[in-house]
Amino acid sequence: MADLKVLYEDLKFKDVKTYIQSGNVIFKCSQKLSDEKLSNKIEEAVFKKYDFHVPVIIRSENEMKQIISANPFLKEKNIDEKKLHITFLSAIPSEENAMSIQSMDFSPDRFIMRNKEIYLSIPASYGETKISNAFFEKKLKVKATTRNWNTVNKLSAMAAQ
Repeated sequence: MADLKVLYEDLKFKDVKTYIQSGNVIFKCSQKLSDEKLSNKIEEAVFKKYDFHVPVIIRSENEMKQIISANPFLKEKNIDEKKLHITFLSAIPSEENAMSIQSMDFSPDRFIMRNKEIYLSIPASYGETKISNAFFEKKLKVKATTRNWNTVNKLSAMAAQ
């Protein structure tokens, strides 16, 4: 993660912070680039330095706050927040691809898709669920990455500092 921090600093990003060992990076960017162009810039730099492709999915501080406040599972009684996750998508999937998974039932695991996020409630273990990144990437034809609820909240708090 220290090397990743340096890579972001070499790209002229400011206030670079990393969180745990899963590629979470908080940074400020003075350039006015779309999320897609910014993601591509970082992906290219990672490939150039490490010789492997890694998807980069970006959310702003304000987007993170909105994502957290919009979690539909928080409205349920007796919800265990330790069992909540969010899958972040690189783009809004096509309507056809989104509709293809809406009626799928993976009980007791549940998901609710909203724009570029998928809210997950996984009562057992995320490591054993069928509604994983691979599932969403295959069905929705977009890149995906998932973080547990604690990590999402921590990243949002770090961005606000």
